[in-house]
Amino acid sequence: MGASTQAPRAFVIGWPIAHSRSPLIHNYWLNTLGLPGSYERVAVPPETLAEFLNNFAREDFVGGNVTLPHKEAAFALCAETSARANPLKAVNTLWMESGKLHGDNTDVAGFLASLDADVPAWAERCEKAVIIGAGGAARAIVSALMSRCRCRMTLVNRSPARGAELIALVHAIDPAQVIELHDFSALPQCLAGADLLVNTTSLGMTNQPPLVIDLALLPAHALVADIVYVPLETELLAAARKRGLKTSGGLGMLLHQAVPGFARWFGAVPDVTPELRALVARNIMGES
Repeated sequence: MGASTQAPRAFVIGWPIAHSRSPLIHNYWLNTLGLPGSYERVAVPPETLAEFLNNFAREDFVGGNVTLPHKEAAFALCAETSARANPLKAVNTLWMESGKLHGDNTDVAGFLASLDADVPAWAERCEKAVIIGAGGAARAIVSALMSRCRCRMTLVNRSPARGAELIALVHAIDPAQVIELHDFSALPQCLAGADLLVNTTSLGMTNQPPLVIDLALLPAHALVADIVYVPLETELLAAARKRGLKTSGGLGMLLHQAVPGFARWFGAVPDVTPELRALVARNIMGES
C-alpha cells in the first residue's frame, strides 16, 4: 500500500446504508486471507457527497464502494473513470491514485456472474427484457444485457426525463439497440412476451416502499431478477417463485461485484465461495 504503514481502510457509502452487507463480505475476505485492513459503512446524504469524496483520503480511507443513490453523482465527481464506467456515467468503486479520485463500475460483471450462477444459459432465450428503473444500477444492467444477449429492451420508470436520459446513453453506445420507455401504468402490458424482468430500484427493500407487480402476463419460461438483497427474497421474487418462474436475487450480484474493489484496495483477489454466500444469507435472515 505504498509507503504508508497504515492498514488500509475502505468504505461503502449510500443513503440509506444500514442495510449494506458489504462490510461483512470484505471483512470476511480480510480475515480468511489474513490481511490487515478494515471496511465500514458510512451514511452519506446526497447533499454531503461531494464533501465526503473530496476528504475521504485525509481520513486514511484508500477507497470504497458506492451504492444507491450516489452512483451517477460519484461518477461526475471523479477525475478519472474506467472504460467500463465511462459509457454508463455511473461508478460503484472508488480509489485514490496520484492524488486524484478514480472510479470504476463492476456492477456489469457482477450482474452477469450472478445470473450465470443462478440460471445457466439464461441468455440463450433472452429476446425481450423489461427493466424497472433508470438509475445507476439500471445503466449497468442494460449494459450487461447489451454485451451478452442483444435483446429488445423495455424500460419502465416513473420519471420520463430519467428514462429518456438512459435511452440516450444506450443509443450513444449502440444506435441500433431497440429500447422503449413506458410509465409504470403500462407495466402489465410490457410483461407480455418478456423473457427477463429485472428490478433495478430500491422498491421492495426493507424499510422502502413495496414493489407491487402482477406477474400474470409473464411467460412460463421467464426469469425474474431483483438487485435488492435485503430481504433475501423480495416480494417480487416470492411472487415469481409461486408462479414457478426462475429467479435470481441480489445477493449474487453483491458478492461478485465486490471482488475487483477488494483486490484494488487490499492487494489480493478473493473468491466468492459457498461459505461466504451462506454467511451473508444467514446474516440477512437474522441468524447469528
